[in-house]
Amino acid sequence: MLTSILETTTTTSLDMGSMALCTIVSLVLGIAIAACYMYCSDKYSKSFVVTLAVLPILVQAVIMMVNGNLGTGVAIMGAFSLIRFRSAAGSAREIGAVFFAMTVGLATGMGYIGFAAIVTVVVALLYIVLSKSNFGGNNAGCKNLKVTIPENLNYSGMFDDLFEKLLSEVSIEKVKTTNLGSMFEVSYRIRLKDESKEKELIDEIRVRNGNLPVLCARVSSSTEEL
Repeated sequence: MLTSILETTTTTSLDMGSMALCTIVSLVLGIAIAACYMYCSDKYSKSFVVTLAVLPILVQAVIMMVNGNLGTGVAIMGAFSLIRFRSAAGSAREIGAVFFAMTVGLATGMGYIGFAAIVTVVVALLYIVLSKSNFGGNNAGCKNLKVTIPENLNYSGMFDDLFEKLLSEVSIEKVKTTNLGSMFEVSYRIRLKDESKEKELIDEIRVRNGNLPVLCARVSSSTEEL
């Protein structure tokens, strides 16, 4: 099961039967990876899911074409580097899924179809369990709070009593000037003791900052980028 179905990695020809078997396995495992990604993700695009499904076949074809040829391998590496340079940065989840599909393609391209199947099953199960559990969920319930304050008010300690009453965690993330320097925009990372008290928090802040804009939103997903 864990041995290659290909005779040798340096042969100059490919057996059509073995190549067809590797391609079929790559397609099946690629579709399984795409299905796993869709199950574990709240948002995804059709183009990305289709790419995940066909990526193992593409990587498998590349590995079979290299076939022990150093010059071809260097050329392929340069082509892949160009593709990466032209690609937009993705989230950690997307990049992980791409590496997952590429790993399976590498295994099937070398003929280790049993190993590729085992890796797919183990990683997919681990991916599902960790995604659906609270593993790494320390930011659950955290929100970003942005408060606009006139320049004549001191934002340090201005809301301490209010935060102590309604929040379990609070920290100042950044402060910047706005409106030609006539106002401050203070960004906090907060966690409410009671989610139903969000409106009360915003109303109390508006009383103290002169009814200037207040924004309370969930933590941005941009921190998931690699």
